[in-house]
Amino acid sequence: MDRSAIAHALDINGLGKSLGRVFSGLNEPLWGAIPPWMTRRGPLRTYGSCLHAIARMRSDRRFYFGTFFFRNRPQLELARRLSGELPDPKITILACSIGAEVYSILWALRSGRPGLKIAANAVDISEEALEFGRGGIYPLAGSHLTDQKIFARLTNLEKHGLFDVEANRLNVKAWLKEGITWRIGDAANPRLVELLGPQDLVFANNFLCHMQAEDAERCLRNIVKLVRPGGYLFVSGIDLDVRTKVARDLGLEPVIDLMEEAHNGDPSLLKDWPFRYWGLEPFDPRRQDWKTRYSSAFRRHRPAGARMAETISPATDPPIA
Repeated sequence: MDRSAIAHALDINGLGKSLGRVFSGLNEPLWGAIPPWMTRRGPLRTYGSCLHAIARMRSDRRFYFGTFFFRNRPQLELARRLSGELPDPKITILACSIGAEVYSILWALRSGRPGLKIAANAVDISEEALEFGRGGIYPLAGSHLTDQKIFARLTNLEKHGLFDVEANRLNVKAWLKEGITWRIGDAANPRLVELLGPQDLVFANNFLCHMQAEDAERCLRNIVKLVRPGGYLFVSGIDLDVRTKVARDLGLEPVIDLMEEAHNGDPSLLKDWPFRYWGLEPFDPRRQDWKTRYSSAFRRHRPAGARMAETISPATDPPIA
């Protein structure tokens, strides 16, 4: 019996409660007492996979604004390396929320190549979040959209490099705000590529995990169309079974460089496995499919002899909802 079958067997409603949830609740304190190295291998890892399958099955999923600057440093470094192949990249950040990921990415790309011209789309379904991100002003005490944790992964030197520091807030520097178009839009919109045009780098991080598997798969297949042949897709914070299936079906090429570092690059995801649906399973190079399963960056295959896709010029700042 595989882990999904075990999870389904435990998913029985009784006395008004899911026995699966009760089962997980009993296991969580015991799991926390086991050294992490033991839970990443052998029978305990298999057991953890069953617990995570239960968490994914029974949890009520919803979207969050919570995020961090420099949330995944290895992924940012990988994006910087890959951008070296691109003269003036067109990039899109989907589900950009309140802008922390947008400014982190632009910092990573522009810091290494100051003269780089970037055309960036920052896309989210929340107009309130977009306006917050567009303003680039982050109160030190937090607000109803953010809190102090958003700065937790920055050094003081990085804070002064990213922001103009004021008495009670941090204001993103003007050079980082250049070249960004903030757009209301839905990543599942089938007209996405028509409205934005093919992109060199597409970031679809930390929102697909909040969808049910079938919706996340459909959305990811749509997002892949936005990546030009030869371009790169970054996608983390997603059910790994969904990502692996779509990557295989569409022939996406996993990027091996910094793979394990990027997989482990966001400790907030690692610590929540296996009891939260967004938790990220430990890296396991013994799996036959490990390269596809654990890569968070993929190159969209360009058929041999194919010409570069022509760029579609979208109308000026259209909504893409």
